[in-house]
Amino acid sequence: MNFPRFLAARLRRRTEQRLFSATVTRIGIASIAIGLAVMILAFAVLFGFKGTIQEKLFSLSAHLKVTRYTLNQSYEEMAMPRNSRISEQYKSLSAVRHLQMVAHKAGILKTPDDLQGVLFKGVGSDYDWNVFRQNLVEGALPAFQKDTSDSKQVMISRTIAKQLQLKPGDGVIIYFLQNPPRPRKLTVTGIYETGLEELDKQLILGDIRLVQKLNRWGPDTVGGYEVFVKDFTQLPTAEAQIARLLEPEQDLRSVVDEYRPLFDWLSLLDRNLSVFLTLILFVASFNMVSVLLVLIMERIPMIGLLKALGSPSWQIRKVFLWQGISMILKGLLIGNGLGIGLCLIQQRYRLFPLDPENYYMSYVPIEMNWGVVLALNLAVLGLVTLVLLLPTFIITRMRPVEAIRFSK
Repeated sequence: MNFPRFLAARLRRRTEQRLFSATVTRIGIASIAIGLAVMILAFAVLFGFKGTIQEKLFSLSAHLKVTRYTLNQSYEEMAMPRNSRISEQYKSLSAVRHLQMVAHKAGILKTPDDLQGVLFKGVGSDYDWNVFRQNLVEGALPAFQKDTSDSKQVMISRTIAKQLQLKPGDGVIIYFLQNPPRPRKLTVTGIYETGLEELDKQLILGDIRLVQKLNRWGPDTVGGYEVFVKDFTQLPTAEAQIARLLEPEQDLRSVVDEYRPLFDWLSLLDRNLSVFLTLILFVASFNMVSVLLVLIMERIPMIGLLKALGSPSWQIRKVFLWQGISMILKGLLIGNGLGIGLCLIQQRYRLFPLDPENYYMSYVPIEMNWGVVLALNLAVLGLVTLVLLLPTFIITRMRPVEAIRFSK
């Protein structure tokens, strides 16, 4: 029989019968439970927040962009051959999922009552609408057929639609910025919303053949390529693979470089979370140390008696460590139920809303990572157990005679 565990179990039952000890024990268990629940919620919200923003961003902006090198900082690209080493060999690259051709052109949307500057993004039949479909809020996706002339269908954002009072099926005139300005009548087929104001307030999607015709390009000329990776963690690998296929006049740009302030902000959230979790662990550990000290002080005569009977200090210390571990495990059980339960409720019912103008989304997003949940449980159990070694050191300094007389 394991004597320290046996004695710890007996002491735990006796402790539950004492009002003060039971109250202190419940406080220790509650500190572990609340701390773990908050950490699970914090990670789930952080992963959900980052994942949602990246998902929205990558639905309109690729992980990597290949264009012709130029010193001009305009949104419009220089002409580039459609067929190149990248377009021919990208399928053999392990980190690359998809490649599509694009071309941008600045313009002004005009209605009888208002006008709005926009960036027309021309896309072709190879455009991955499956990624973009999640942003569709009204109408339908445009259809660009391979065997017809350029389509006059266009998608606009909800921000632009509200400003110009447009809806699916409405016609709108676009003036492309060139000399002389060249107007084209387009039909709004759908309205999208990403919540990313920088994109929503200016980007519209249409047929790349319209840009090719306006720029007097042939069908084998494009503005550039958008490259999507299989997993965002593979971005550096994909960037290196694409870079080896670049022609001398081609330039490669990463989404992290293009939207540096956004990714710096997401990195800042990671650092803030680390500080927050450190404080939670510190408070939980401090509470557990206090609880264990109370339990040791209550059992000083018993400690003296055990020492007098020949029990080594380390064996007595393990009795109280087992008591502490028992409280930690109870706290972990309650904390997991509370934290995971709240996450699943929010994930399904979306009870906590957000202001889309400030947070890019209408509700608090949740993304459960069970590996992180397991790591948090192990971290709390391991770190707090190590901290509990500290108060048990006073047992080694207790003298049997003085300890036995303590209650007299």
